[in-house]
Amino acid sequence: MRWVLPDHIQDALPSEADQLEGLRRRLLDAFRVRGYQLVMPPLLEYLDSLTTGAGQDLTLRTFKLVDQLSGRTMGVRADMTPQVTRIDAHLLNRRGVSRLCYCGSVLHTLPSTLTATREPLQLGAELYGHGGIEADVEVLRLLAEVLRLAEVPASRIDIGHVGLFHALAARAGLVPGREEELFDLLQAKDLPELRVRLADVAEPVRSALLALPELYGGPEVLDEAAARLPQDADIAAALNELRVLARALSDLPISFDLADLRGYHYHSGVVFAAYGGGSPAALALGGRYDRVGEAFGRARPATGFSLDLRELVWRLPQVGGKGAILAPLANDTALDAEVAALRLRGEIVVAALPGHDGTWNEAGCDRQLVMRDGQWLVEPLEGV
Repeated sequence: MRWVLPDHIQDALPSEADQLEGLRRRLLDAFRVRGYQLVMPPLLEYLDSLTTGAGQDLTLRTFKLVDQLSGRTMGVRADMTPQVTRIDAHLLNRRGVSRLCYCGSVLHTLPSTLTATREPLQLGAELYGHGGIEADVEVLRLLAEVLRLAEVPASRIDIGHVGLFHALAARAGLVPGREEELFDLLQAKDLPELRVRLADVAEPVRSALLALPELYGGPEVLDEAAARLPQDADIAAALNELRVLARALSDLPISFDLADLRGYHYHSGVVFAAYGGGSPAALALGGRYDRVGEAFGRARPATGFSLDLRELVWRLPQVGGKGAILAPLANDTALDAEVAALRLRGEIVVAALPGHDGTWNEAGCDRQLVMRDGQWLVEPLEGV
């Protein structure tokens, strides 16, 4: 059947497409008034540019093909953040702070969850050039505001710090493959298997790694972490950054999860995930990724977040919008002026092409322009 789409690929029909476009405009406007400039990276790039510095997980999610012009391997973007980092590092080449935003389709080889699409409409914001915690505070506040504007306010924003795991992995002398294995177990909070896999790791690192899945909750978790984790300069610095966030964002629904290491290869510091709308999966993900720009010849402090607009729209109630007005086809200057005035006020006005009586409700028409006593008036659509 030629009309059947691949699994986890969907059309957006008029109602959903209208919501998607309206939300896209609203959120990009929110970015713009805060100084975030819109960029539009290409859908395709050479594979090494798309995936360099972004970790093995992104490589596995990327569709690959051969460029017929150059013979080189290309990829369809699975994440726009590396592309925006390339733009900041290599094209804009600014010395100071750069705030960038974007919105576009990405493509995944596999869906992230059983119900997710393989073609998310990714929207995000990135802040480059400032390594201080102030940038993380700004980005987290912007994320909370974006979800509020989308009418899916965050019920919880979990914050972690990959520096804790990096410090413990370094003290344990873990090789990269072993780090990856423990990372997956920590994400799953699989304590029984963690105990088995950490049997040969010396104390106090073993107990510290086993403690990470239990360190989640409010700001008090940070004091508990300080007591249970080894005395280490990197660990102390990471916990201090989290304490600053706890104080600066006390009005937001933040919590801390020190085993949340998603994007551990990609990120270098604070990481976060926002939940809301009754979804068990995160609606938005983000964090600091200071090292990604190295692949493009210019390492820059960087932090940001991204989300899937489709996921947000699926959480919104499906409300019927205002219908269209059906206008007759007529060579009438007064009619043309009335149609122009209605459209200027934001009304949808469609022309009644001949031969389609009885079908205009399918086009969304619920009113019509009619001539009454020498004036064009808008009345309910009846039987047309």
